[in-house]
Amino acid sequence: MNDLTPSEIVAELDKYIVGQSKAKRSVAIALRNRYRRRMLGDDLRDEVIPKNILMIGPTGVGKTEIARRLANLARAPFIKIEATKFTEVGYVGRDVDSMVRDLAQVAVRMVESEKISEVTEEAEERAVERIVDMIQPARRRRRKSEQRDSAEVIRQTFGSLFGGGPAPQQPEPQDEEENPDDAREREREARIRVKLKQQVRSGVKDAEKVEIEVEQSGMQSISIFSPQGMEEIGMGDLQNAFGSMMNRGKKQRSVTIAEARQILTQEEARGLIDHDAVIREAIDRAEQSGIIFVDELDKIAGREGGHGPDVSREGVQRDILPIIEGSTVATKYGPVRTNHVLFIAAGAFHVSKPSDLIPELQGRLPIRVELENLTEADFKRILTEPKNALIRQYTALLATEGVCLEFSEDSIAEISSIAARVNQQSENIGARRLHTVLERLLEDISFEAPDQCQNDIRIDGAYVRAKLESIVTNEDLSRYIL
Repeated sequence: MNDLTPSEIVAELDKYIVGQSKAKRSVAIALRNRYRRRMLGDDLRDEVIPKNILMIGPTGVGKTEIARRLANLARAPFIKIEATKFTEVGYVGRDVDSMVRDLAQVAVRMVESEKISEVTEEAEERAVERIVDMIQPARRRRRKSEQRDSAEVIRQTFGSLFGGGPAPQQPEPQDEEENPDDAREREREARIRVKLKQQVRSGVKDAEKVEIEVEQSGMQSISIFSPQGMEEIGMGDLQNAFGSMMNRGKKQRSVTIAEARQILTQEEARGLIDHDAVIREAIDRAEQSGIIFVDELDKIAGREGGHGPDVSREGVQRDILPIIEGSTVATKYGPVRTNHVLFIAAGAFHVSKPSDLIPELQGRLPIRVELENLTEADFKRILTEPKNALIRQYTALLATEGVCLEFSEDSIAEISSIAARVNQQSENIGARRLHTVLERLLEDISFEAPDQCQNDIRIDGAYVRAKLESIVTNEDLSRYIL
């Protein structure tokens, strides 16, 4: 991210999102400003606050996708929340702090994943060693010797209690371990171990079964009411809090060596990383690079002046305000400051207007950008240009069944035309209409693909019209199906 200029950030976003150049420019500048802020001296760095963004536009035009792709570029913790979620909690939207707790959780998982990837090679080696310990032939003679030595120690230590004195010394029998052939035996065992390790690494023994002990992590979570609101706490957190009072049990499982290698590698990797360092870095990343996307902001836009559900709108706005202004939120990983978290808010604002928000909240969203409605030409580009283009997705999905799907130019034009017409006739859901149209168009092919005798299928304009024209012309049917 440090090497990306605003124009390069826009170019990266263009690979996945069609149009909306104004919105892309705004978020690219906001992202670059974070890099510029880090270059400042300590005396000025904390004074520079992020310029939060308000995106205005109908559903399906790319608001969420722009924010998500931006976070991926910056490798920043990112969460998306719906503003209307807080109206369900109560009159004042009590649980608004949960967005910061969720951001901290995402940051911890992100940093932990990165740290685990750094030690994966060492963890895999340790996992292989443990598996070889399980499957290597037992060293019977050495085990017998260890048992005999243990019995002798017990006799010498407790002999006076049971017999009045130590057991009489007897000439020790010639032990098998002292045999001159013992060195050769150890060499043979070492060769066997090397060969077993090679077989486990290469996957030759993947299908064999072994017994392993697995920690019963990932237990259920419970919801509690804390001073900050309702929060989910996992059983693992309670175990950490109460220590030995709630022992984390282990369960014996019979798994294949392939599964054991994966399970033990994860277990070893978690043991190799410094969890305190992970939490420290995660909190710092959440505070300095975190992005919170607040969707459906228009649904809580409004001033008090009535009774019923609308009354909670201004209350939710006032509770969100201190989070966006900058405050410290207590999380299970420690306090998180939101002063430098970037907030990107979005809403359709069909009924309400941004000016309907309380003035304090408006002031905290200084950059406003209006996203444009998608046209038929945009739909054509969405179907073919992005890296994750829909045509490419459906072609790859059906290719797994041996079906080679080909779309002609006129079929793409027809699909785009139908999607645009349906959006005009009914609710405009933007690019999401293409998913509906393509699913309906390819329904029969997708259903019959496993039994399809014909491997090459060409979709042309006539095929699209035959499948969809009757639905589009019947407005009532179109509303129901498309």
